[in-house]
Amino acid sequence: MAKAKGAAIGVAVVVVAGLAFAATRFNKGDENVLRVANQKGQVKSMMIASGALKGAPYTVEWSEFPAAQPLLEAVGGGAADLGLAADAPFIFAYQSGSPIKAIAVQSPANQASDALAVLVKKDSPIRGAQDLVGKAVATTRGSIGHHLLLQALARAKIPVDKIRVTFLPPGDAKAAFDSGAIDAWAIWTPYTNVAIKEGARAVVDAKDYGLPLYIDIAHADSIAPKRALLEDFLKREAKAVAWARAHPDQFAQVLAKETGLPLDIARASFERSNRVSQRIDGNIIAHEQQITARFQKAGLIDGKRDVSKAFDASFGQ
Repeated sequence: MAKAKGAAIGVAVVVVAGLAFAATRFNKGDENVLRVANQKGQVKSMMIASGALKGAPYTVEWSEFPAAQPLLEAVGGGAADLGLAADAPFIFAYQSGSPIKAIAVQSPANQASDALAVLVKKDSPIRGAQDLVGKAVATTRGSIGHHLLLQALARAKIPVDKIRVTFLPPGDAKAAFDSGAIDAWAIWTPYTNVAIKEGARAVVDAKDYGLPLYIDIAHADSIAPKRALLEDFLKREAKAVAWARAHPDQFAQVLAKETGLPLDIARASFERSNRVSQRIDGNIIAHEQQITARFQKAGLIDGKRDVSKAFDASFGQ
């Protein structure tokens, strides 16, 4: 891995693409290193733009992922100590046996439209979930898009096997959507922002079903040896989010630079993923149990792991 000095944030940064480093494990030689898995630039961009990591008494090593599934594979496999993902993929990974724990929870600060949606082409005859019967819908397995699709089908009383679900990573799904190989795409920001800008429209919108929670997820074996680092990072992350909320244009510029997104898409992406901290309590656990039940009913997981044990509420106490 190649390290570079992160002048803007005063710590060393490692950027790793993909899962080539998946065999890495925690060892005593890196107690002063926090390995953070980042999804589409979001957290890292906030930290850079706000300067929230300036003076941190440890090194942050960043790894980049296009979606929650590979990010969670990295955290669950011990290649990263911490990562931020939405609740559905977290629960999916946890119920699949991953050794991960939720150590902080955040909720969307607003009910923005089209942050998470099922999209179709503008000239598609599909107008709602009821029109998806017999159609090909792409999403990422266990993702918030997948969960939204299950919610929409359940509300419309449509059995899952009445549609053709194709599991694809976001990049491949966009190519299939653009080419017309699929009829609909269950996807999230910033991919929704790009597709809608290009003419797609939403036929199912998560704001009508309840937007997902965002969760800071740690590898279980990293919690004890790196508790101080994790606690410090969470505090700095909260400050970075507050800074981005107060300086959205400055944040968007850094996000655009980090991800290659157009500036207007980066700006909209933050508006649709702005979040505030939530206390881990019985209501959070019950909400995540509902997600478990939906995946279980669809035959995707057995749902046998105790959801309450997926959470560590001792951080920030």
